[in-house]
Amino acid sequence: MGFNFKTVDETVISPGATVLLRLDLNLPIVGGQVRDDFRLRRSLPTLQHLVGRRARTVILAHTDSQETDSLKLVAEHLNQFVSLKFVPSLAELPGSLKTLEPGGVLFLENLRRDPGEVADNPDFAKTLASFGDVYVNDAFSVSHRAHASIVGIPKFLPSYAGFLLAEEAARLARAFKAPRPFVFVLAGAKFETKLPLVKKFLRSADSVFIGGALANDLFKVQGREIGLSKHSEADFGFAGVLQSPKLILPVDVVAENAGKRATKKPAEVLPGDNILDAGPETLALLAEKFASAKFILWNGTLGVYEKGFAAGTEALAKAIVASSAETIVGGGDTLACISKINVLDKFSFVSTGGGAMLDFLANETLPGIEALENSV
Repeated sequence: MGFNFKTVDETVISPGATVLLRLDLNLPIVGGQVRDDFRLRRSLPTLQHLVGRRARTVILAHTDSQETDSLKLVAEHLNQFVSLKFVPSLAELPGSLKTLEPGGVLFLENLRRDPGEVADNPDFAKTLASFGDVYVNDAFSVSHRAHASIVGIPKFLPSYAGFLLAEEAARLARAFKAPRPFVFVLAGAKFETKLPLVKKFLRSADSVFIGGALANDLFKVQGREIGLSKHSEADFGFAGVLQSPKLILPVDVVAENAGKRATKKPAEVLPGDNILDAGPETLALLAEKFASAKFILWNGTLGVYEKGFAAGTEALAKAIVASSAETIVGGGDTLACISKINVLDKFSFVSTGGGAMLDFLANETLPGIEALENSV
């Protein structure tokens, strides 16, 4: 599948040209520390390419951290890899640009401090664009958002994809014409946003496993007891999904009741139970599927890992990388859960996207990609 955007390596960035570089540096900050810099590291090749081309680079980014609305800590962390100057506000950007040498980097404070960013205000986008000669989007994981810095700026500047965004689009597009057998694994929660994706891959994949809180919705429609387990409040048309012979649901679950854990069949769940993970028989069933698979696509955790129910997700990761298939994984919670078991480098591709990955798989494009394709 081809895209009509140009990548940053297809254009000669003139030395001294000012490049507005949109990155997703919305990194988890805990106790005043950057806890995980995976996304930052994945965007370094694009940033380093621009520095090497002697561009004057202005990094645009956002944070929605619960701990701080400032990107100063992230800028300090990035400064370990590429020398830069932090710009505390948009009002201070013109002054900082006046003294920025070719090859220099400025890092602008959180874009979402201005309501024009999320509202995609054309005046805000035009103001941002006025500071650059060229725009580069390397923020795949936020390119499902129609925000000013994603879809607004390309209306005013020649625009290009960074290396990470281009790779994300190319690798995830493999799922649209995947080698067979193709196994799709979808877990986590929020069925209302994931149902179109489930229906799409029930048509194109050979097997679709639904786990996590999503499986609770399907158990409920089957008339099973789900107790206190997380689920959707509405029925989004699950009956059609249940009729598919390609659908696989957990055959055993780990439930907690009054502080005690037990592995049960779905039919054994009691009103006081809370389903919090998939059980070992489910993982064995999946491992069997993976053994003959040629392509495995995975997004979403099987259990509530932040409460200590990570065993199912970790076992799933190990089973996937043990296969000889082409393997793709994504989702912020998924990566957070499996990062400590050191298997990420064993996947064929690790997506930086969570919601963006799911939206791209469902729609085969994103607002940010379309903005690049239609830029001036």
